[in-house]
Amino acid sequence: MTRPSPHRFAILAVASVLAMAAGSPALAQTPAPAPAAASVTARAAPRADAATVEGGEVRYFVHGDLNSGKRPVLVLHGAFMSSDSMKPLTDLITDRPLIVVDQRGHARTGDLPGPITYESLADDAAAVLADAGVGKADVIGYSMGAGAALQLALRHPERVDHLVIASVSFNEAGNLPGFSAMMEGITPEMFAGTPMEAEFRRLSPNPDAFASVVNKIKVMDQGQDWPAEHIRALTSPTFIIVGDHDIVRPEHAVELYRLRGGGDTARASQPFLTEPPPARLAILPGASHVDVFGDPTLLAAMILPFLDDQTRPPPGGLFDDIPGSE
Repeated sequence: MTRPSPHRFAILAVASVLAMAAGSPALAQTPAPAPAAASVTARAAPRADAATVEGGEVRYFVHGDLNSGKRPVLVLHGAFMSSDSMKPLTDLITDRPLIVVDQRGHARTGDLPGPITYESLADDAAAVLADAGVGKADVIGYSMGAGAALQLALRHPERVDHLVIASVSFNEAGNLPGFSAMMEGITPEMFAGTPMEAEFRRLSPNPDAFASVVNKIKVMDQGQDWPAEHIRALTSPTFIIVGDHDIVRPEHAVELYRLRGGGDTARASQPFLTEPPPARLAILPGASHVDVFGDPTLLAAMILPFLDDQTRPPPGGLFDDIPGSE
């Protein structure tokens, strides 16, 4: 058997860690399941806009009517992705307005002065909501975008209603051993000729800044340690999603779930949930970091009931006459 070269292995490892392949057919091993035709409603072309932030402007797109009276959903993509990459999921969210961001360093926003940090991404997201005239939104973040979403809730809690965070840790110990060392070994040269580099050059206003962005992203997780007591104090209902073979350890996802009020003994001892719990947890079977975003139909089927504060319908049959099952 021919072994992959160290260079090829590094690229695959980086792709797994950062979910760069999530929007790239050239790298994806299997296509995402096509949603049922009835589940997708035609939507008018999005409105492009830009919010002024420290160092420049952050580009974003508005889908639907922000004045509809329905709570908007803010969508934050992962590292080396873009608003385009989130389309498989956002196409399935048709019953409420969406704000989908090209985060700093990425896509149409491009490289801005200074480092890329979760704190700066969170402040950018708050600026986008303010620019769009939205006081509070539900927030969906994936990978790097989930870190930005969690920081948005920590730094600007008045801006966040429901919080969906997929594949994120709140400290370095939450990631698999060796994650930091692998990130330190990333170089811009590893991406030469890859779809990630090509997509960056296609969308970015400063296409020659790719190396700068790679070097900024490789250090953004170093020293990450967000106080557990601050996370516990959040009031936003929270949905945590990871894969069972994610970069984020399942034990860490459970810890985050408990910090957000999940696993309460009194609630768990009830035969049926009669009110929405403060936290939900999904550990997707047979799913890596990239695979978490590989089935947008499944994600939408879990996320939309959460945003609507729905609980699962009780099973029928033997349970029909149990009090509280109506």
